[in-house]
Amino acid sequence: MNLNEIHNVYFVGIGGIGMSSLARYFVENGKNVAGFDKVESGITRELQRLNINIHYQDSIHLIPNEFKNTTKTLVVYTPAVPTHNSELSYFIEHGFEIMKRSRMLGEITKSTICLAVAGTHGKTTTSAILGHILKESGVNATSFLGGIAENYNSNLILGGDQISVVEADEFDRSFLRLSPNIACITSMDADHLDIYGQAEELVKSFNDFSKKVSDKLIVCKGLPIDGLTYAFNEKADFYADNIKIENGTYIFDVKTPTEIITNVEFHLPGKHNVLNAVGALAMANTFGVSLQDIAKALLSFKGVRRRFSYKIKTENLVLIDDYAHHPTEINAVIDSVREMYPGKQVQGIFQPHLFSRTRDFIEEFAKSLSKFDEIILLDIYPARELPIEGVTSEWLLEKITLENKKISSKAELADNIKKSKAPIKVMIGAGDIGELVSQIQKELQVEG
Repeated sequence: MNLNEIHNVYFVGIGGIGMSSLARYFVENGKNVAGFDKVESGITRELQRLNINIHYQDSIHLIPNEFKNTTKTLVVYTPAVPTHNSELSYFIEHGFEIMKRSRMLGEITKSTICLAVAGTHGKTTTSAILGHILKESGVNATSFLGGIAENYNSNLILGGDQISVVEADEFDRSFLRLSPNIACITSMDADHLDIYGQAEELVKSFNDFSKKVSDKLIVCKGLPIDGLTYAFNEKADFYADNIKIENGTYIFDVKTPTEIITNVEFHLPGKHNVLNAVGALAMANTFGVSLQDIAKALLSFKGVRRRFSYKIKTENLVLIDDYAHHPTEINAVIDSVREMYPGKQVQGIFQPHLFSRTRDFIEEFAKSLSKFDEIILLDIYPARELPIEGVTSEWLLEKITLENKKISSKAELADNIKKSKAPIKVMIGAGDIGELVSQIQKELQVEG
């Protein structure tokens, strides 16, 4: 495929975080871009400000006429789009060049020196830190991220076409489309069992990914894959040591196979984020960036939107927004909150994501959510799935051991949150709960 010969790129499911970074990339490279998504969101509104034509009704008639030319239009779709989508069916039936998002990313990056970050948790933050390090260190890389980096207000850090940073997504085995030179695996917890069936198949997929790495593989210490290791507060090839917190900032030393750098400062809360920073440092340093340049870049990294994002941060009230949608991620969030705000009451507001994930990890979800002092559950966000009989938020609520727990509708959510006297409020989930955060923020600020 010669991208230079493509005039138009049409995205079916353009509002997805991975899809939208590709849409931005093609706009920046002078292509005519349009697309469909089933719901309007902050991401789609940002894309429309780039003059991308987006509509929200699955209708062949709403596809702009210039995108109905089979020789000039490339169609990119996400596996989250159902097979009965009429627009995707139209493009298939009329013989358009059609690519899944993962293949498109693989095509763009295969001629680059590719730095890929994989893992069931931590890959978005780690890849964003890595992209920022390279940008700040003068490395002309293009980074495709799975979240909005606060430093750039974008999930694309645009650079040259010789070096790329990508988030290697294990969903649907997408990362096996990539050809990484340097890669990192942050974690391999069981997830996406609707795709893999069992955890062993997920582990096998990560092993298959590791075999695609041509130069260096870096893995979080303890994972059952060979490579250079990184760790937090324990010895590894790259590890953080002498860790302390001063005024909400982590200060630590990093030891590498050949050097030590002292008093690295990092502003993101949570030990898991220090671990993410060390993973990114290991990749950048392996690529050739000096520890001094890396430390300078870490100091200015502002984080990723919806990854422990402070929406309100006052002495008497804190509102945190986070994408956590797996028990391991929820544990990381609540542990970070307890570390930052010891002894304070914490209210959690959680929207479960996918019926299958809720079913597969119901006991783990109940245990992690019981670490809050209070919990409010929204209904399960279905995403690509149909309901599964008996799998409901009410079922999850029964298993949570807290006394102060309830189900809320979206319409009543603000009132239910305001009834709580807990000064720390944490909204978590990967569905459309992120669209509710701004409203809750405004209501709490008015109340305050």
